[in-house]
Amino acid sequence: MLEWLNNLLWGPGTLALLLGTGIFLTLRMRFLSWRRLGFALRSALGREARQAGRGGVSPFSALMTALAATIGTGNIVGVSTALVAGGPGALLWMELSALFGMATIFAESMLAVQYRRRDRRGQWVGGPMYLMERAFGPRAGGILGALFALFAVGASLGIGSMTQANAVAESLSGTFGLPVWPVGLVTAGLALVGILGGIRTSSRITSVLVPVMAVLYLTAGLAVIGGNLGNLPTGLAAIFRSALSPQAAAGGLAGMWAAARWGVARGIFSNEAGLGSSGIAAASADTDDPVHQGYISMTGAFFDTIVICTVTGLAICCSGVLGAVDAAGAPVDGAALTILAFETVLGEWGGKCIALSIVLFAFSTILGWEYQGETAYAYLTGGRGRMAYRLLYVLAALWGAGQRLETVYLFADLCNALMCLPNLLCLLTLHGEAVRAIRAAPAPVRLRWRRQGPSGA
Repeated sequence: MLEWLNNLLWGPGTLALLLGTGIFLTLRMRFLSWRRLGFALRSALGREARQAGRGGVSPFSALMTALAATIGTGNIVGVSTALVAGGPGALLWMELSALFGMATIFAESMLAVQYRRRDRRGQWVGGPMYLMERAFGPRAGGILGALFALFAVGASLGIGSMTQANAVAESLSGTFGLPVWPVGLVTAGLALVGILGGIRTSSRITSVLVPVMAVLYLTAGLAVIGGNLGNLPTGLAAIFRSALSPQAAAGGLAGMWAAARWGVARGIFSNEAGLGSSGIAAASADTDDPVHQGYISMTGAFFDTIVICTVTGLAICCSGVLGAVDAAGAPVDGAALTILAFETVLGEWGGKCIALSIVLFAFSTILGWEYQGETAYAYLTGGRGRMAYRLLYVLAALWGAGQRLETVYLFADLCNALMCLPNLLCLLTLHGEAVRAIRAAPAPVRLRWRRQGPSGA
């Protein structure tokens, strides 16, 4: 039943709606999400973005919290799955989904900052739940917001907690022979330490963890591409041929459709453009300039998909391992395929590098999704019971470390689909405000952001 519902909700219609929303917003914004990407990157990585008052987290930390949730095992496993299912052209479609997804994330984040609120502790909270009240009124919007929050909590426990802890345990057990349950216990304990202090503690951790793990993985991936540099032109030709050049008949068209379907699906699953999660993190930022935070937040799709996923895809395509089969004659897929690619240059250290990357990526996802799930839970309970949710989240991680989680994956994917549909409806309803804001913003050389005062007021 869950599998049937997933196939229905994640079918071509939903994927077209997600990609189509990004295309629509990019056109309405007159390609400013592309034209000002350089400015957005300088803003995200600049010194001013790291400053915060006592009432919130810095814009950079808000971005790292969002990236912690999106940069996960999908950047390693999801890319190889897309390439096996859709051919090398799926990589190009992943990149296209991210390019258009930047406009979606800009709108989600800008609006989330514009209409956020103070919670019972005086901290900023926001996201699709609050936007739905703005778009559809307190009654209808409140019902949609509650449904979104309920599905977000379900997704956080599934994708954010159980499956990520399971990935950590499997990687360390399979590569280094460590026992599963002790690994799960340590993972849950470290997660508890990271989330007990709330967003300010977890954001400080992710502000260090995310850049470090990204640099380590990218260094190894670029080494693999460099070691197979002679095959890079052939790999690039295969990517463009598979994505854009259907051959003479229906078989060619079917191949291009498979590349587009899997590329768009994995791209969206990776950067989460359209799910609404980026707005929850953006709303915590200590800034009173929604447009500037929108620019910073949209770089998440660039870093997640256009940088990290592209390096994974190119490493696989130019190493010659795509299409390899195992001893039983089945296509090598998932992490095993990425390991094969890395081993062509790094030898046995390639497998250890991938295992360590999966551990770091999965743990960062645990921290990033916890804040999103906690914010959604607090919306449902009026701000009460945050500690109960944190303990439940950690216990879910501990339990998930040693379980087979096929049903959990299906349930979490279903929750994601049920999050994106009301979020996109809300976004399309309010998109005019985001479009007017980005068009009215001064040119980047003059655009400046304003930090909250020391009290966060």
